[in-house]
Amino acid sequence: MDDAEDLARRFEEHRGHLRAVAYRMLGSLSEAEDAVQESWLRADRADSEDVANLGGWLTTIVARICLNMLRARGTRREAALDVQEYAYAHVPDPVLGPVDTVDPEQEVLLADSVGLALMVVLETLSPAERLAFVLHDMFALPFEEIAPIVDRTPAATRQLASRARRRVQGRAPSPTVDRARQREVVDAFISAARGGDFEALLALLDPDVVLRADAGSLPTTKLVRGARVVAEQAYSFRKFAALNQLVLVNGMPGILAASKGRAVSVLAFTVGEHGKITELNILADPTRTQTLDITFLTP
Repeated sequence: MDDAEDLARRFEEHRGHLRAVAYRMLGSLSEAEDAVQESWLRADRADSEDVANLGGWLTTIVARICLNMLRARGTRREAALDVQEYAYAHVPDPVLGPVDTVDPEQEVLLADSVGLALMVVLETLSPAERLAFVLHDMFALPFEEIAPIVDRTPAATRQLASRARRRVQGRAPSPTVDRARQREVVDAFISAARGGDFEALLALLDPDVVLRADAGSLPTTKLVRGARVVAEQAYSFRKFAALNQLVLVNGMPGILAASKGRAVSVLAFTVGEHGKITELNILADPTRTQTLDITFLTP
């Protein structure tokens, strides 16, 4: 086996990890794949003979690529967490799977329970903050290795991660129930939606529940807060309830509405320790839902 073949083999061993890094950095499955592929092209062109830690070296390559991709987006996506900001809501790509099993590749991609609620908040960070937080807090890279990527000192990079951590801890609701309990709540939500039971929907919601609906350029894109208005939104979509089925959304029970082998919408839940739904994230952008992999639904 020559050096090129050996590098290719070793790169494949790290592909899952690199994809996980890129997904957390970009919030887009397709862009994450592009970043990983670009990292292979760069690694293949570089001189890796003297690289002692191939995994760390590849991680820094994909991180630089992701940082450039974030910066190239132009303006940072700001998640509208203020109740006055109803017009804008962005939901990152969900990772879907069958409710009774977790695919090994998904387990790598979703290590540390990276739910959509957390991914939403990561979207509000600056590119440098996001990189520092993801690499240090999620993948335990030392600041000395992260600093050259963001062109800062280790001390300044530590401050970036600290600032990001405060924003994440203050704004990302943490799921505090296990998968079985969340499944009970989601099953009850599906039952109430199919039955058109408004009061049952309302009873499942925390008084301060947040609903973020990303329909792309469609006018239904919005962010709303409060149990009654969120229940009204859910109730208005009861005509689609027959399409709903239980799936795993980023490793936790959620809802997929699918028709003719294509996803129509995805609903991710955050359930608090009191058993009430504290956050709902809906992806209904037709240009993005049609690209989601739902082949696991095929018997």
